[in-house]
Amino acid sequence: MGTRRRRQRQERVTLLDVAAAAGVSSITVSRALRNPEKVSPILREAILKIVEDMGYVPDFAARALASQNSGIIGVLSPALTNYAFFGVMRGIEDRVRSTDLRIQYANTHYEPADEIKQLRLFFAQNPAGIIIAGVEEHPDVLDLLKKAPCPVVQIMDITSEPTDMAIGISHRLAAEAATSHLLQRGFRRIALMGGRWDIRSRRRLDGYRAVMEKAGLYDPDLVFSLDVHTSVGLGGHLLDRLLRKVPDADAAFCHNDDIALGALFECQRRGIRMPEDFGICGFNDLEYAGASMPSMTTVRVPRYEIGYRAVDMIVRASGDGVQPETQIDLGFHLVERETTARV
Repeated sequence: MGTRRRRQRQERVTLLDVAAAAGVSSITVSRALRNPEKVSPILREAILKIVEDMGYVPDFAARALASQNSGIIGVLSPALTNYAFFGVMRGIEDRVRSTDLRIQYANTHYEPADEIKQLRLFFAQNPAGIIIAGVEEHPDVLDLLKKAPCPVVQIMDITSEPTDMAIGISHRLAAEAATSHLLQRGFRRIALMGGRWDIRSRRRLDGYRAVMEKAGLYDPDLVFSLDVHTSVGLGGHLLDRLLRKVPDADAAFCHNDDIALGALFECQRRGIRMPEDFGICGFNDLEYAGASMPSMTTVRVPRYEIGYRAVDMIVRASGDGVQPETQIDLGFHLVERETTARV
């Protein structure tokens, strides 16, 4: 058994083996895997085919010694099971696929203490980079990020000054656009409905409140939120509470599409016509938003691109090429559908 294991280790395909088979340097092979944009498409495809044919698997322990990082990108999210984050994950994994980097996910459960714990665990592994969708501007978290031994990309909201790099959208501006749209369609008693008040939720509250105050229509009784994970069921519950407390409410801007879909179902249960009697606007533009009946107005967030380009920023920051921008605003798009389409 021991002889067999030693033989397997001796026969392991190395980066040098791949380089020799491709007739290029080991640096070129490494670039084809880690920084594909630095290698011509034809050469990169040839190298990737040789990698596949030879069964090359990167030696991460050797890489950590040579490059002083483990090849791991740590990704921290407050809720990995949130449907909205799936698009971000697809982007992350698609960009990583063409490199020899690896992804490790950590769920922080909307707790700054968990963010701190997970960051310290990642830093102990000498990561290639950190991607974090933070929940709070907690001083201890920010201090850790500033001292990070690797590139850090804060994703989703770009309102605050990043500790290193950031990519996403302005959630405040997106909320202003959604609330203004509802006002333009003739709604006046517009509620804001959501779950936990994390950074992004508070930015949306700021945007909603600014627009409603400017119109002279802001009423704190129209803000409904519970400190729990958002869900379709929560959306129905919040709309029921809203209509019991404010029966003349005629629209709702929801923190996400889950809440909006629950509100839509509750309207249908009550026989409330949409958009004639009540308007609904969601956030994220998940797949079902366009498939619901009636179809749902929502704010489209470029979630896939956020994930894809966050990894790209780390790859570029770790390489010797053009350094990435410090902050990238990808913008958003208000998608008007039937739940607000008043004539």
